Amino acid sequence: MANDAPSAAPAPSARTLLPLVVPSLVVGVAAALLLLGVDTVAGEFEDVLWGTLPDALGIGRYSSLWMIVMLTATGLAVGLAVHLVHGHAGPDPATTGLVDEPMPAGVVPGLLLVTGLALAGGVSLGPENPITASNIALAYWLGRKAAPAAPAALWVALAAAGTIGALFGTPVAAALVLSETLATRPGPGSLWDKLFGPLIAAGAGGLTTVLIDHPTFDLGLPRYAGTHWSDLLAALVVTPLAAVLGMAAVYVFPYAHAAFRRLGHPVLALTAGGLVLGLLGALGGQLTLFKGLDQVKILAEDPDGRSAGSFALMTVVKLAAMMTAAACGFRGGRIFPSVFVGVAFGMCAHVLVPAVQISLGVACGVLGVLLAVTRLGWLSLFTAAVLVADQNVLPLLCVATLPAWLLVTGRPQMQLHGDGTPMR
Repeated sequence: MANDAPSAAPAPSARTLLPLVVPSLVVGVAAALLLLGVDTVAGEFEDVLWGTLPDALGIGRYSSLWMIVMLTATGLAVGLAVHLVHGHAGPDPATTGLVDEPMPAGVVPGLLLVTGLALAGGVSLGPENPITASNIALAYWLGRKAAPAAPAALWVALAAAGTIGALFGTPVAAALVLSETLATRPGPGSLWDKLFGPLIAAGAGGLTTVLIDHPTFDLGLPRYAGTHWSDLLAALVVTPLAAVLGMAAVYVFPYAHAAFRRLGHPVLALTAGGLVLGLLGALGGQLTLFKGLDQVKILAEDPDGRSAGSFALMTVVKLAAMMTAAACGFRGGRIFPSVFVGVAFGMCAHVLVPAVQISLGVACGVLGVLLAVTRLGWLSLFTAAVLVADQNVLPLLCVATLPAWLLVTGRPQMQLHGDGTPMR
């Protein structure tokens, strides 16, 4: 009797994978250029808002008054843009993750506008989520026109990989993130077959960023002095404590989101959120503003030059600012501000207990906070490791990941369903 069951799809081969090379390269380079373009424009506007304008008015650039005024005004501007632009700059950012389904391409200009305003205005969010969403939307729209027979998921994977590669300046981060989703995706071929195109896109995006912008994540911290039994104890204490701190913000997040939603209009919600961010900035100081990557490098220049109380204050303020910004409607990502929270927490642990090596404390703090906020285990481990640029820390981080993961897995995430309830 004839077998009526559909035949299995053929296994990937060089003949089927080679056609992915050109579109993967194009998507990766384009994703990086969009990220660099938004960052550049936002940086120029930031210089005006935080340099030229307060100087012309005779106001201190980072005085408490200017921080409150500027962040409130940023909230008002972003709120008006969200209300007026086509598609309202995409869905509620509290309901989105790093890699989501494609948005309509017409939403992208408005999303990029409000993202640039938030980055320039000092909001405690990074560009990763909206830039990734924009690149996915554009790649999906153009890809479906250029090659309608190609799977829709291909364009999502290429755009996400290209953007993540560009964000970190290496394809490794993209490979780690996508391995968590592609490994279980049905279809023929090994994980490396499925990652072939995305890795090309990530490599192209990372190389484009490196050649144009020369980014570095190495904080230049004092050299890690080697592993001892006390370091194992420190890693097993600091990482779970950082995860608990991150989970505190995760549990508060839906209540903060509901409070801003009760205001009933994006202009009101974002203006109120901007005011709260300004007050938090006045409390925590100028280093707690913006996405946090430049600011952690300033912290790392003199890790012993501040008190434990100062580091603790910046840790709490930055975490509250990130949660507030995401809850009230600012478009942005939570990875980079979480890095600042983790770095400040690790430095606080080092100052409180000098036996905790500064490099280890920082790596463990970042690892714990990122695990709680993102639930991306591989990305959290990778980010924590590259900040200290010492492979000897990696075994300790791998061990410390396990108790921290037990604390966060299965619990609410810092991402909500449409009805405001947290995802798990």
